[in-house]
Amino acid sequence: MAPATLIDEANTSPIDGPGFSGISKPIKSSRSPLPEVKELESSSATVEDVVNALKIAGGVIIRNFLCLQDIDRILKDVNPYLEADQPWNGDFFPPETRRAFGLMGKSPTFATSIVGNPLWMGVTDALLTSHSKYNWVGDKNEESISVPQLHNTIVFRIGPGAAAQPLHRDDPPHYPDHCAVAEHTLGRDSGIGLFVAATRTTKANGATRFIPGSHLWDYREGPPKEEQTVHAELNPGDAFIMLSGCFHGGSANTTEDEDRVLLSTFNTRGYLRQEENQYLANSIDSIKELPPALQERMGYGLSRPFMGWVDLKSPMLLLHPGESKHQKDLWGS
Repeated sequence: MAPATLIDEANTSPIDGPGFSGISKPIKSSRSPLPEVKELESSSATVEDVVNALKIAGGVIIRNFLCLQDIDRILKDVNPYLEADQPWNGDFFPPETRRAFGLMGKSPTFATSIVGNPLWMGVTDALLTSHSKYNWVGDKNEESISVPQLHNTIVFRIGPGAAAQPLHRDDPPHYPDHCAVAEHTLGRDSGIGLFVAATRTTKANGATRFIPGSHLWDYREGPPKEEQTVHAELNPGDAFIMLSGCFHGGSANTTEDEDRVLLSTFNTRGYLRQEENQYLANSIDSIKELPPALQERMGYGLSRPFMGWVDLKSPMLLLHPGESKHQKDLWGS
């Protein structure tokens, strides 16, 4: 869609680059035209494709993200936990919703095929990696890089009759207070979410609805308007990736006999506190069975400089005693 055309000095930001001196882009708000939500094919989509789509709309659909065999394996792993779950004591999750958590230790397929999916990890690396270029310690500059970490893992099963969730953002745990901007800039996001459909996901059975472009709005602007939402309708194996700063919510399941099952995970910046406590949610023995890259993503790797050490060493040494690659200092990338 075309950008907003109303421009005034209080509601614009300068365009960088040669030939653009004195020209401004309109700041985005709920009055701006909603951007198009891209649909990409997983076999051909690149990290750059996904990142560019997210910067503009805040959400993107990835078709055929996960194979049906992996979905079956995950559901076999988590169904006992869904059956044992009790209704949420409150209004945020409808009583028809069942959830399973701590999935890194409960479903190896969830861990490797969803959390460890290369496209997903590439996207989160691109948008959530933090770089400290200048940190002078005496006459030495200690450059550090903090890579993203796992934020949470949840499977949702939403039954018939479930009411719609209120529209909300998912980044309040990190206390953002963003002003409106004309376009996305690196560093604005504290989290990114991935929702994979394990069943057909339609508007009728409660597909996630969200407001494209709302990640760029002033956080003091509100409340969100239902008439601006679009629905992320998915086939089994399709995925919806969304920046945490977008207004969204599960829709009402108005069917009589259709459960909607979503496999979800979020990543956050390496130096921020995780929403789901990965160290208590998963047994240490189950985590030792995972690939080292996923152990680090869970938070057993350091967020340099110095975040997360045990006895001034990387926690990875607790999982892999004596391995020299985990013995490097607490500063470096």
